[in-house]
Amino acid sequence: MKKIITYLIITLITISLFGCSNQSETPATSWLDQLQSEDTIIIGISPDYPPFESLTTDGTIEGFDIDMINTLITYLEENIELEFAQMEFSTIVSAVQSGQVDIGLSGFTYDADRDVIFSTPYLASAQVVLVKNDSTITNTSDLKDKTIGVQLGTTGQEAAEAIADTKEIVLFNDTQIGLESLKNGIVDAFVTDLAVAKNYESTGDYAILDEKLLDESVSIIIKNGNELLADKINELIEQFVESADYQTLVEKWGV
Repeated sequence: MKKIITYLIITLITISLFGCSNQSETPATSWLDQLQSEDTIIIGISPDYPPFESLTTDGTIEGFDIDMINTLITYLEENIELEFAQMEFSTIVSAVQSGQVDIGLSGFTYDADRDVIFSTPYLASAQVVLVKNDSTITNTSDLKDKTIGVQLGTTGQEAAEAIADTKEIVLFNDTQIGLESLKNGIVDAFVTDLAVAKNYESTGDYAILDEKLLDESVSIIIKNGNELLADKINELIEQFVESADYQTLVEKWGV
């Protein structure tokens, strides 16, 4: 009797595992099948990057990317909700890769090492150097023996590390903290995205060096294998870029 019971238990476990295996291997037939939840897009975001995304005083996320993604879902026939998962920028890629979030949306520019799908670009961009408005640094050659700040995990980090003969590269998890460090003289310059640099330059406390370190374009990132979701995102971006909504938001956020 014990042997029969054992056999039944093993059989039930085998059937259960077989059923689970078949379910997990069922190919997606729709982009909705590649979401964590069929009626919600979970978005990995680092809201420390104005004008792309930042927090208001009451904790609301705002910015170009936020207005854009809210516009994109209005083009859908399906009723889709958005859920924002706030995290440090340097962790968004791994969150996308592991399926913790459906997409990453934080001013991402192309980097093959990120090992994700990059959507159709929706903005032109560049990596530039920001200094204090009264700085004696006027071009990149003046950065010799200087301390350069940059956000961890960005393409700006690679651009900063490529600057010749700097004294030190200081990595920040938060761009806003990095810019405060520049303002307070802790670093001599800060490398960041052009739109972000323009946003800070408008305060009157900073100046952008004329020379660009790297020309880029901005995309949404999606997990490898989720091609149906990527195709849908690309379709929506292409519709958005050709619409009046696009120019309205470009002008609103100064990107």
